[in-house]
Amino acid sequence: MSVSIELPEDVSRALEAKWHDVPRRTLEALAAEGYREGILSESQLRRMLGYESRIEVHAFLKASGVFLQYSESDLENDLETHRRLGILPAA
Repeated sequence: MSVSIELPEDVSRALEAKWHDVPRRTLEALAAEGYREGILSESQLRRMLGYESRIEVHAFLKASGVFLQYSESDLENDLETHRRLGILPAA
């Protein structure tokens, strides 16, 4: 999908003076809000923003002030995986 927006010239100039790459900042704002509202997944953000890894997505979310969606179930799964790998002692 391609999206375009019309901005008054003075607004466009003001945004470009501060952000330089207005289209990228707009894309990032859309990505952050989509994740914040639970509409987009980490994988979708990674593809949308052209990142190679989840670590880049996590860094982007942190820089954007968006909390990582990480449930108690996710924690239990990660702990079990660490135990299986020998990173943590068996429970």
